[in-house]
Amino acid sequence: MARGLFITLEGGEGSGKSTQAKRLLATVESLGHEVTVTREPGGSPGAESIRSLLVTGDADRWDGMTEALLLFAARKDHVERTINPALEAGHVVICDRFTDSTMAYQGYGHDLGRETVEKLNDLALGGFEPDLTLILDIPVEEGLKRAVSRGGTEQRYEDMDVAFHHRLRDGFLDIAKRAPYRCRIIDAKGSEDEVESRLQEVVIPVIESWHG
Repeated sequence: MARGLFITLEGGEGSGKSTQAKRLLATVESLGHEVTVTREPGGSPGAESIRSLLVTGDADRWDGMTEALLLFAARKDHVERTINPALEAGHVVICDRFTDSTMAYQGYGHDLGRETVEKLNDLALGGFEPDLTLILDIPVEEGLKRAVSRGGTEQRYEDMDVAFHHRLRDGFLDIAKRAPYRCRIIDAKGSEDEVESRLQEVVIPVIESWHG
């Protein structure tokens, strides 16, 4: 059996990743593939326990390095218990956030720097990365307005200052520039249907090429 395909959705707060991950599930299933949808932080029992430490509480609860260490601890468990088994079973794995979020949020947003995050990734995962990364890009103020309107208890990152979110967006765009072989920037403005259509234009040819 051929190894599966690993697709990640990335972007700042309010970019619509979670909604589009669900829609992408339907698209890929309609093409006849088994799909596993997962998320970060989280995606396995151990990683979900760590998630609650990261997304709740005061904005200054952790510094950037502590966050990065927690994220890679969760990610290692997630990869070993959820992602790799699904890929070995030939599934298309769709993940809402992965290492690029740590690079953007902690590396750029919290100024840890690229080198630090890259070293942690090599140590924890041996440099493991997605086959395709879809970066949903939206102006900071529009994204934050969307994020605040959805409410909920996981608001820690939304509470960080606007300058952090601008560094975050710049970080994602720089990540895409540095890894054009796997990253595609998707305009996340407009309706959910419009964004879904933009994603399908990128994903369907990749799925068909992989399967072929």
